Amino acid sequence: MKMTPSCWILGLLLLTNSCLESSHCSVEGLESTRTYDYTKYHPMQEIYRWMKDVEQKNPDLVSSAVYGHTFEERNITLLKLGLRNPGGQEKKVIWMDCGIHAREWIAPAFCQWFVKEIVETYKNNEKLEQMLQNLDIYVTPVINVDGYMFSWTNDSNRLWRKSRSFPPPDSSCYGVDLNRNFNANWGTVGVSFDSCANNYCGTSAGSEPEAKAVMGFVGEMVNQVLCYLTIHSAGQLILLPYGHPEVSAPNHNELVSVGEAAAKEMKKIHGMNYTVGTSPQILYANSGSSRDWARLMGIPFSYTFELRDKGEFSHMLPEDQIQPTCEEAYAGAMSIITYVHDKAFDSGALPNAAITNVIIWSTMVSLSTGMAV
Repeated sequence: MKMTPSCWILGLLLLTNSCLESSHCSVEGLESTRTYDYTKYHPMQEIYRWMKDVEQKNPDLVSSAVYGHTFEERNITLLKLGLRNPGGQEKKVIWMDCGIHAREWIAPAFCQWFVKEIVETYKNNEKLEQMLQNLDIYVTPVINVDGYMFSWTNDSNRLWRKSRSFPPPDSSCYGVDLNRNFNANWGTVGVSFDSCANNYCGTSAGSEPEAKAVMGFVGEMVNQVLCYLTIHSAGQLILLPYGHPEVSAPNHNELVSVGEAAAKEMKKIHGMNYTVGTSPQILYANSGSSRDWARLMGIPFSYTFELRDKGEFSHMLPEDQIQPTCEEAYAGAMSIITYVHDKAFDSGALPNAAITNVIIWSTMVSLSTGMAV
């Protein structure tokens, strides 16, 4: 039968309509990585839709997993970026998370940017393709989903930092600072036990479902994890373990040199300086952070990125700074990821052997200082 122009248009309209209604349509009305606006901040529902879209359009590279739920029963979802290893060898893991503090909107924006860059460049980048065959990169755009959504509700809540768990019996203040709730020298320095404080550490290490989800998921594959990157703002810092002033990582010098190399790469992009050091050295002492927990668990390389800026806008970073911030942060993250990949796969000596040393070292610290590790 000869198809007239009117029949062709009608058929196209019907196909488009069925595509929008079908869950099996490859488009599903969602924005692709090339049409999604990475220079804007996005509410959580848009981020969830973006995650589905990226996964659907890149099935050979991207998969997703829900590995926990927030206090308010929302999904904590990650994207896994990785290619099949041609030799069938066990792959190693890079962990990256964003949005553990609700008000730090530039952090989830960076996690999305990071995924975009990988998706759009790996086919034309032989080195990146090789790394994706050896590594799986787990990216959680927003850990503190409840707090992030709360920070979008109105202007008065824009600077909300904590989670949204219920107040203790003797208080009316909601939420816990999730980056003081990890099982790493918990409750010793740089925290508050006042539930109204922004650095309230909770009732015990891992008392919050969000922190518990990360510790449970990462803990089950800790022997595979080479690097743990957690993204924050602000201050333009690259922080390495530990937050406690009396504790030092056994590979401290290497952590510093790798961090300084990343800062150098970041400065090349837009001339911004990032300072490298432990939190007590260049920021403030703290305990119970995810970065410190990762290193104590034996993950050899663990860093906190504090993105732009240095105080002018702080957590209210304007949208016109999203792209340059993400471009320099991507350069820094890839500098670290490339280093740990090459150390593991070029030398043949995987640094996870450090786990035994860390356990012994942690025990010694505990015995000598009386500090809970």
